[in-house]
Amino acid sequence: MEVKVLVLTNNEILVSQIEEVAPLDIGDPNCKLIEPFILKEDDTLSPWLIDVTNDNEFMMCSDKILTLVEAKPTLLEKYQNLIK
Repeated sequence: MEVKVLVLTNNEILVSQIEEVAPLDIGDPNCKLIEPFILKEDDTLSPWLIDVTNDNEFMMCSDKILTLVEAKPTLLEKYQNLIK
């Protein structure tokens, strides 16, 4: 599974495993985020939505994603250490 950096339309930056899924209907979520972490301004990673849920998989519509990029090796290593 690929780990990507996602820049969302609300300017949040996430590091997550991402899987494309087929939507059942038009407008349904078509991306599954697995173990997403938000990149904070001090370059730390924190579980996304940790204040509201214990879930670690989220469905999202791709129209909420501005861009997807590869993580720098140091960021990727930091993320992988957190999800172990």
